[in-house]
Amino acid sequence: MNSAKGRTTIEVGADGVAIITIINPPVNSLSLDVLNSLKESYDQALTRDDVKAIVITGAQGKFSGGFDISAFGKIQGGNVAAPKPGFVSMEILCDTVAAARKPSVAAIDGLALGGGLEVAMGCHARISTPNAQLGLPELQLGIIPGFGGTQALPRLVGLAKALEMMLTSKPVRGQEAVSLGLVDAIASSNELLNTARRWALDILERKRPWINSFYKTDKLEPLGEAREILKFARAQTRKRAPNLMHPLVCIDVIEEGIISGPRAGLWKEAEAFQGLLHSDTCKSLVHIFFAQRGTTKVPGVSDLGLKPRRINKVAILGGGLMGSGIATALILSNYPVILKEVNEKFLQAGIDRVKANLKSRVKKGNMSQEKYEKTFSLLKGALDYESFRDVDMVIEAVIENVSLKQQIFSDLEKFCPPHCILASNTSTIDLNLIGEKTKSQDRIIGAHFFSPAHVMPLLEIVRTQKTSPQVIVDLLDVGKKIKKTPVVVGNCTGFAVNRMFFPYTQAALLLVERGTDIYQIDRAITKFGMPMGPFRLCDLVGFGVAIATGSQFVLNFPERTYKSMLIPLMQEDKRAGETTRRGFYAYDEKRKANPDPEIKKYVEKAREISGVSIDPKLTKLSDKDIVEMIFFPVVNEACRVLDEGIAVKAADLDISAVMGMGFPPYRGGIIFWADSLGSKYICSRLEEWSNLYGGFFKPCSYLAQRAAKGAPLSLSEDPVKARL
Repeated sequence: MNSAKGRTTIEVGADGVAIITIINPPVNSLSLDVLNSLKESYDQALTRDDVKAIVITGAQGKFSGGFDISAFGKIQGGNVAAPKPGFVSMEILCDTVAAARKPSVAAIDGLALGGGLEVAMGCHARISTPNAQLGLPELQLGIIPGFGGTQALPRLVGLAKALEMMLTSKPVRGQEAVSLGLVDAIASSNELLNTARRWALDILERKRPWINSFYKTDKLEPLGEAREILKFARAQTRKRAPNLMHPLVCIDVIEEGIISGPRAGLWKEAEAFQGLLHSDTCKSLVHIFFAQRGTTKVPGVSDLGLKPRRINKVAILGGGLMGSGIATALILSNYPVILKEVNEKFLQAGIDRVKANLKSRVKKGNMSQEKYEKTFSLLKGALDYESFRDVDMVIEAVIENVSLKQQIFSDLEKFCPPHCILASNTSTIDLNLIGEKTKSQDRIIGAHFFSPAHVMPLLEIVRTQKTSPQVIVDLLDVGKKIKKTPVVVGNCTGFAVNRMFFPYTQAALLLVERGTDIYQIDRAITKFGMPMGPFRLCDLVGFGVAIATGSQFVLNFPERTYKSMLIPLMQEDKRAGETTRRGFYAYDEKRKANPDPEIKKYVEKAREISGVSIDPKLTKLSDKDIVEMIFFPVVNEACRVLDEGIAVKAADLDISAVMGMGFPPYRGGIIFWADSLGSKYICSRLEEWSNLYGGFFKPCSYLAQRAAKGAPLSLSEDPVKARL
């Protein structure tokens, strides 16, 4: 077999133990080649007279990360034939590995996830290193475990724990897996294979139990109790994920095995897996999986062979909410940080915020006291630029004031070393303006974090025409190291996320002024899968921020913004959102949001100022209409962002919408979702509303051109071909 493909090898020792090794870097994923080769190696071990027992392991300190996810797309697209139902679960694992006359032991190091753990569960015993990760995270991709995991896991760890592991997709470490019964013993990495070999021979000599996972019953709860557990799991799942089918299918498949036995369960699993593989949810989640990994591929930047430089020390200007959040994210990933403020009082407040961020991790049990002290010691405060002489990167996070920022960047140029990256966390000010008075435009870049910065997973890296590729590569690397998903975008008002989503709030305001109920809008949008609707979101960020960012768009895109006075009117009345306990909702002591009847009078006043009247059609909108009227303008703006080259590719906007705005990942991101509805449909709806309610809804040329051809929105013209 050629070595580029995944494969397995087999080596037989003098002790009569065959070692079968899975080889498919980087994580030994189970491609179709690997699975076929595993079956061949296994059959060979079973027929050879010099083989008494078998150990399965993975190359390079990793057992296996599971089924090869890139094969999903190929199977869904019909480019590759799917293995026949039950080929792996029944033929290989249940009927060959588990039923074999020779014992087999899985030697697990690094990780055994998804199909990897399922292969291990097919063996008669499992030996693991203490920190290896074992789990079945398939539900994150919109499918269920398909290699027998729904049947084997409950029989090894009991129904309650198996449900928890599958429904939350959370792995357990080797050490915990032993106490659960998932693993039989722990060994260090260098002792792992020897321990597994001896264990396999001990099973053969009946010194250790010979156990077929699929037929083990002592861990299963009695049937009455099992039914209660399943009922509870279903109720929890419906509450937690009302829009998702596959977690419920997973519970059904587990139940089948418990009631009708493992073979019936395996057949039901195989059938359900095939169905789910072709579902929209699975296609969307697989798309998001690859979109997230693809953000670091930037033509003309990541393909030049540049290596990221080492960033040893970072300085942050401004210890407010953003600055302290960014500082927290950096020290959590072991970057030494200097936090600079203008006076002692502000500095102490900033340091206290970082301290509080870390303390809350300790309180939740996510961080030990010792780790807390070590992490906190990486932070130093400063009131001047003296300590900036050896920093490799500065991130400016002061208030949005142009002349202040220009002054700061001139100072930084004087005090920081010439290689130092000069980054700004601005969300509204043009970076060219910020660096206008410097000679360092090639190292000025935007590092736009989302609030709270140590929690939100997205980092927008904003490049200007002058930013050097090396600086972008460096920041992509820092983004990955601090566990963010970095997306490279061009320089414009609102960059990608805030710009795509400015019509989100504005469309909602337009509807409300014309008669739609505020709370119905928020309900419809939450039902669709957003964490909160546009009005609840305004309350959360505060009206001050909402007005400041909104006015940027009104200024820069006057022809397509909807100007409503609703928020300013409320703010004049000391209603400013959640912090003042009154915004679009009224908030009680526990910060619970309740509809507020007083809102009606502000809506009436805003309607009067806009000079619009109630449209009876808009008072009776279905949830579907509301979702479309609020999200199609977002799709329209996303098309402009693509068309102007602000985003590198459509998938980057998908991941930005999911991670920056909480767009439901199971819908695949904003453009992917739009393409599932079709450009023609979206364009015709927008045209219809544009005729009725004005230019705010007018489809942009990019959208109109694709609609005319019935082409997908994600397919941008190749700029190279376009130029030729």
